[in-house]
Amino acid sequence: MGKKPNRAHRAAKRRARQGDADLWAAQGTETPEQVANALAAAALATAQGDAGVAGRCAAGLGDPLTPQLEQGADLAAQRIIAQVLANGWLPGDIEQAARRRVDEFAVAYLRDVLATYMAAYAPETIDDTWREQLAGMRVWWSATRPHLGQWADRHLLTPVEAATTVIQALGLLVQLPKLELIRPLPGTAHGTGSTHHADEKALTRVRGLLAKAESTSFPEEAESLSAKAQELMTKYALDRVLIEAAGPAPDLPGARRLWLDTPYTDAKALLVEVVTRANRCRAIFASTWGFTTIVGDEDDLDAVEILVTSLLVQATRTMIATGDPAVGDEHSRSRSYRKSFLLAYATRIGERLAAATEATIADAADRERLLPVLASHQARIDKAFDTLFPAVSPKRTTIPSAAGWDAGRAAADQARIER
Repeated sequence: MGKKPNRAHRAAKRRARQGDADLWAAQGTETPEQVANALAAAALATAQGDAGVAGRCAAGLGDPLTPQLEQGADLAAQRIIAQVLANGWLPGDIEQAARRRVDEFAVAYLRDVLATYMAAYAPETIDDTWREQLAGMRVWWSATRPHLGQWADRHLLTPVEAATTVIQALGLLVQLPKLELIRPLPGTAHGTGSTHHADEKALTRVRGLLAKAESTSFPEEAESLSAKAQELMTKYALDRVLIEAAGPAPDLPGARRLWLDTPYTDAKALLVEVVTRANRCRAIFASTWGFTTIVGDEDDLDAVEILVTSLLVQATRTMIATGDPAVGDEHSRSRSYRKSFLLAYATRIGERLAAATEATIADAADRERLLPVLASHQARIDKAFDTLFPAVSPKRTTIPSAAGWDAGRAAADQARIER
């Protein structure tokens, strides 16, 4: 008796799916505008959790690809991407989110959507950050044919597969929340849009020190090199703020987003936070999407990004190599151990970076002049951060493994923090 209702239920679901596909095919898809609306509706349903609607809509729209479908896909994609970009998402952010949420075909499609959107803007009106992030996104297809068909051929997709991918890609875009606008939108930038005058010689020295720290198998050597890198970055920053204080009003602080790879993004975000704080910046973590937004002077942002990248490499390598001898390798590979390791590593690194920064300031030749300049500099960063993020709430993190915590602090004591 129990099997009949199950069979009846499955049959009803099949009929509903077929009816849904027939509906997409039969109603309101005669013109590109109507197809665009149908694709947008299916994308919204996908974003709301209907995993099967993309396939049903794609099947209903037909095979082969019609001109209406190709033109409708372009219309829907350009409308949605324009809104997402106006909501503060940068091209690199969209690509990072796509790599984490959709398949490689949807990622490739979104790259082309961005290339299409940007083609309408004169290069001189595009901010440098946008230009850098768009460097690998270009219009490769012929203008004599619609994009969708050429894109499907390039990726060896059937018409239904291509249409399904379009809906899934647009479904991701529909999910993206409104973010803070941290760079000028295309068409509004003036000149190069760059106020960045990094000392490449200093950054090259920092990168060299940290590359050695990442490659050495001796923890003590890694620690020494990382500490030297932090000292070098701080000295360069102190010289810079004194020079800026003697000149005209400094440029507004910059901002950028650092995307963190899973797993343990909250522990990695703590590492970003402590490095950021030691280098005169502010940070906030968007846990749902896995990125941290950092506010600070562009040179300091460069320093933070370089040091965070290196320390994550060092932490991950040591975490994998280090086990808890008291409980065996199985525990040392557990999520609780590794998360605790990274949290402890970040906490201890923060202590060491703060101490290194304070020591460098204490040893500065012009310390009495430097301290009020640093205070003014920090006030400017805080004001910019509070303007972007007026409501910030702290988040507590639990430590699930004492052994992982102890191992993480020990590893941080041996990490290289020089720059």
